[in-house]
Amino acid sequence: MIDKRRSRERMVREQLTARGITDPAVLAAMRKIPRHLFVQEALQAQAYEDHPLPIGYGQTISQPFIVALMSQILRVTPGMRVLEIGTGSGYQAAVLAEMGAEVYTVERIAGLQAHARGLLRRLGYARIRTKLDDGTMGWPLAAPFDRIIVTAGGPGIPEPLAEQLADPGTMAIPVGASRREQELFLMHKNDGALSYENYGKVAFVDLVGNHGW
Repeated sequence: MIDKRRSRERMVREQLTARGITDPAVLAAMRKIPRHLFVQEALQAQAYEDHPLPIGYGQTISQPFIVALMSQILRVTPGMRVLEIGTGSGYQAAVLAEMGAEVYTVERIAGLQAHARGLLRRLGYARIRTKLDDGTMGWPLAAPFDRIIVTAGGPGIPEPLAEQLADPGTMAIPVGASRREQELFLMHKNDGALSYENYGKVAFVDLVGNHGW
């Protein structure tokens, strides 16, 4: 039986603050959320370790540092509307909700979408809106979004997502010419102009859809 509270504290101390995560809202969210509930029961003892874990259907929950890094660089503030592409386990959506965001999250795999929606509701995140769809198409009826986070890697930035980003707005997305090998980009939209920051190499599952692989 793992000591969940101590595991979360150690995760925050050794994996996050020690590696440059300083946003108090990110640290508070990841200290609070029971990450072990977002992984398969057989893997719960590994939930707070420094690596991704499988969640079924060929998908993974990202390692804690990557979740924290993407959350921090987005600079989310309470009340922002955030679109997440790739609900997966639902953990990233929970972190964003704890940071005060109004979260819209899209998942293409029915089994994952149903499980994440049920878990998020049981944990009290009733205001996170979930949808089963092609994430590369975004959520046009709910656009625009102050922030967009894409938790899968594709060959480029999907045009529908760029269009649904508010102005000003920011999108975090892994992009790469080959599968499972990308660079994490932060795209800023200001007065119609786009600019980019590169946060280095990452490895995400494939972004599949009309505007992905």
